[in-house]
Amino acid sequence: MKVSELTSRDNYFEDFEVGMVLKHRRGKTIEPTENVVITNLVMNSASSHFDDLVMKDTMFGKRLQFGGVTASLIVGMASQDTSENALAELGMTNIRFKVPVFHGDTLYAYSEVLSTTEVGRDDAGEIVFRHWGVNQEDKVVFEGDRRVLVKKRSAWGTR
Repeated sequence: MKVSELTSRDNYFEDFEVGMVLKHRRGKTIEPTENVVITNLVMNSASSHFDDLVMKDTMFGKRLQFGGVTASLIVGMASQDTSENALAELGMTNIRFKVPVFHGDTLYAYSEVLSTTEVGRDDAGEIVFRHWGVNQEDKVVFEGDRRVLVKKRSAWGTR
C-alpha cells in the first residue's frame, strides 16, 4: 500500500484556494469528563472549571468549559480536511474565545483558507487557515488562525 492511499485525495497543498470555506463533517457534544481530565492534565486550577458552588452565583450560573479544550476540539475537528497531509504545525495566532462554552454544548467547526504560500520547497507549501467553531445555537465560540506546512501532491501523491 502507498502512503498516499492512506489520506484523502483532495487535501494537498494544490487543492486549497484562498477564500475557500470548509464546513467540517462532525459535531461534538462537550462531556464534563473531557473538561475535567484535560484541564487537570494541563494543571489549570481555575475554579470556574471545577466548582459548581462557586460558579452558580456568577454571571454564567454554572461551570465553564476550559478554552484550551474548546480550541483543541475545533482544530481537531478541522484536521481531517485541513491538515491530514501536514508535515508540520507552524503556529497559531489571533485566538479568541467569543462566548462561553458549557458542558452539554455541541460544537461544529469551519475553516477558511486565508493564504497559500510557496516556501521554496518542492514537497510542501504553507497554508494559513482561519478556524472557527459554533455552538448548537450557531453562535461563534472560538476563532483562531493556524499556519500549516502541507504536502504537495506533485511530490507525495505517488509515494
